[in-house]
Amino acid sequence: MDVASFWTRSWTSDDRVAVRQMLAPDAEIEWNLDAPVDDEELVQVLHRIAVFAEAVTLVGQTRADDGAALVYDLKAPFGTARMVEFLTIAGGRITEVRQVYDVTATDRFFPGLYAN
Repeated sequence: MDVASFWTRSWTSDDRVAVRQMLAPDAEIEWNLDAPVDDEELVQVLHRIAVFAEAVTLVGQTRADDGAALVYDLKAPFGTARMVEFLTIAGGRITEVRQVYDVTATDRFFPGLYAN
């Protein structure tokens, strides 16, 4: 299984140990949520999605040797939000994570997702 597929399977099944192992120690992480992000906050938000969502579906993907762009539908009890994730991969680990959320839908259907 390739790195991007293992990453997706790990976080959507709430395997926080595997998610942490996939991240390089100096991984750069960015998102468009109104909260600061580091590797621990990323793991916590992915955990919250995994346990709250009725389903997380990979609806689109583009892959390259050094990364992937992944599009997810995050189905909550009252609606669906979309998230796009850009991964950079080197040496079998993820060195960069860029997540772009549909913030309006995320705030509506996943309230408190990234509240500290």
